[in-house]
Order: sequence, then C-alpha cells, then structure tokens
Amino acid sequence: MAQTPTTFQVDGTAICKKRMHAGMEVQQLAEAAGITASYLRKIERGDRPRMRPGAYQALRAALNANETELLRAPHDPPERK
Repeated sequence: MAQTPTTFQVDGTAICKKRMHAGMEVQQLAEAAGITASYLRKIERGDRPRMRPGAYQALRAALNANETELLRAPHDPPERK
C-alpha cells in the first residue's frame, strides 16, 4: 500500500494558471483552501515549493484539480520569480 508523502512538490505556475482560469483572486482561493493568502502567494511565486498533504488536498479540491496537475515534475527545479 502506498504511503502518503510528507510533502508534495508543487508547481506554483500551474497553480497560478489554474486559479486565474477559474477566475479566482488569491484571497478567494486561499479562503476556499483554508490557507492564508500570503502562503498561497509564496507557493505561486515558487518561494514555498512544498506543501503538506492536508493543505495540498484542500488546494486541489478548491481548484477542482486532478492528482498531478498541480505537482512539479520530478526533474523540474523550483521556479523562482
């Protein structure tokens, strides 16, 4: 049985694009996912490339995203802006 990872390496750019495509502001998505807007901005900028499972699952649910579309590819380095 697969064990849940302790953190997920997320793709901030993909999260930002998905949020914008959904027509959501940072504050709206943060509230829907139960995280702070500051934390979400750091994720989208690539300052925080990892998320704990609970926060990641809540973000995925808020964006109606599949299991992998918000994850960074294993070989991709975190993107810094």
